[in-house]
Amino acid sequence: MTNAHPPKVAATMLLTVQHRTLRVIAIYEAIKGTAALAVVIGVIDLMHHDVRRIAITLIGHFGLNPGAHYPSVLLHYADLLPGANVRLLVVIAIGYIALRMVEAYGLWNERVWGEWVAALSGAFYIPVEMEHLVQRPSVISGVVLAANAFLVSYLAYQLWQRHKMNTLGACE
Repeated sequence: MTNAHPPKVAATMLLTVQHRTLRVIAIYEAIKGTAALAVVIGVIDLMHHDVRRIAITLIGHFGLNPGAHYPSVLLHYADLLPGANVRLLVVIAIGYIALRMVEAYGLWNERVWGEWVAALSGAFYIPVEMEHLVQRPSVISGVVLAANAFLVSYLAYQLWQRHKMNTLGACE
């Protein structure tokens, strides 16, 4: 009985899958950074408007009940925005955006440090996502936690495999 894929072909296929997976994760991280940038620009733009009135108009436009959970959350944050420390928000957002873009670059170009940054930054959010899932269980919270846990696990596995290969290579 012959092997369908000789070892060299199988190894090449595995490297191609790993390459594509890292590219998909890189695109995902770049999208998160770009979305954060769009939010920051939107928040800065809203600083010069009556945010509460805009929120009430949106709630009315969509026929939502202002006392329901999400519309009330929107109104709550609309009231907080005018008194917010905009500089601090912008500095935090710039750090987040920079981290996501650096992470995306490192993953796209298959840099080991990019995998480390992605694994560590993703692992940082897991306890927060678990707490959120416990406090407010929802399908979305579960999917976000599962996806993040998968990405962190995949990257940790990749790093472990590379470490094993480097260790084995050093012993020969």
